[in-house]
Amino acid sequence: MLAAIIEASGEPAQVAGELRRLVPDGGSVAAAVAAIIAEVQAAGDAAVRRYTELHDTGGRPALALRVSEHELQRARERMDPAVAAAIELALDNVGRVARASVHADATVDFGAHSVTVRETPVARAAVYVPGGRAPYPSTVVMGVAAARAAGVENVVVCSPPGAGGDVHPAILGACALAQASAVYRMGGAQAIAALAHGTGSVEAVDVVVGPGNLYVQEAKRQLSGRIGIDSFAGPSDLLAIADASYPLEPLALDLIAQAEHGQGTAVVALSTDGDLLERLCGRLAAELPDTRAICRLVQVPSHDYALELAEAFAPEHLELLGPLAEQLAPRVTRAGCVFIGTGTAFGDYIAGSNHTLPTGGAARFASSLGPQHFRRTFTEVRINDATRLARAAAPLARAEGFEFHARSMEVRIGDNQWR
Repeated sequence: MLAAIIEASGEPAQVAGELRRLVPDGGSVAAAVAAIIAEVQAAGDAAVRRYTELHDTGGRPALALRVSEHELQRARERMDPAVAAAIELALDNVGRVARASVHADATVDFGAHSVTVRETPVARAAVYVPGGRAPYPSTVVMGVAAARAAGVENVVVCSPPGAGGDVHPAILGACALAQASAVYRMGGAQAIAALAHGTGSVEAVDVVVGPGNLYVQEAKRQLSGRIGIDSFAGPSDLLAIADASYPLEPLALDLIAQAEHGQGTAVVALSTDGDLLERLCGRLAAELPDTRAICRLVQVPSHDYALELAEAFAPEHLELLGPLAEQLAPRVTRAGCVFIGTGTAFGDYIAGSNHTLPTGGAARFASSLGPQHFRRTFTEVRINDATRLARAAAPLARAEGFEFHARSMEVRIGDNQWR
């Protein structure tokens, strides 16, 4: 799709809403996804294989759902050494950043009683790695490194096979380097359903994370009452705020790079300078049509307006390019990841930030993938002397009509302490 230049008019939130509506949401596939989930729940492996042959292998018989250890090691041995080195560095960087987000237990001591806030990892987690247009070994890194940093012992990966029946060797090699516990040849909504409910070949997990198409993300949404999920990590988006002085070529390459993710991707550039946008539009003309991405170049009246629009849009990736744009950074509150004076591609691969980010405007309330998605928090209560708490809370319990709540506290007061 060709880039289109528009001039912002009206409230920033209105313009942001118009930009968001250019991308379809999960509601468009909800009924189809519900049918797939129901079939997988009923038929297990057979349903997963049927959908694999229908959507992924072009009718060829599906291989075994689980990839063998021998196949993983063979893929690792055949990897380009430069690619393997990049994956190993990315695993280290992403792991180091993720470990910084893990919280130690904390206790609040009230004297007569204490409450401890504890965190514990889930037992089993799955990372969905898209296939489709291109392999994403980097997504293996982002998901497995975050889960390992969280302390998850059993981390599996699933990815759709190609027309030849197998998962791309770069993904398999990355799984070997990341020491994934198991790898499954399956994708789409059927993979999420198999991971949620379990099948003959697939053991059910507690959490599923990772990006994917609308079917994958809608399946995560529909199954979120059964499994934990990260966020709606669907079609990608980038919003860049660029000063008039910022060089054209890196800005253009950032937009084209994000557009490489293909259909449904939204790339937006905001600038106060109409001449920059005109030149940018010309530069993009030769590259963007092949990507089928959505691109809008928006002339805004001021940097403050640009920030308001960005906050309302809540982009997956936000780039602040040029001295004036970079000064907006401390005021940003709604973005999956902010890149200050640099490009999103570094975050996609090697910087250490996680590239699995909330999309579709979910950065208003959701966070980038991290250890928190694989850990659950619970509290531990110890009461040495219940007198003060029981006398304070019993009237409240009775006000709610719960007499035995009150009595269960009062029985623990002083001499009435039950043994």
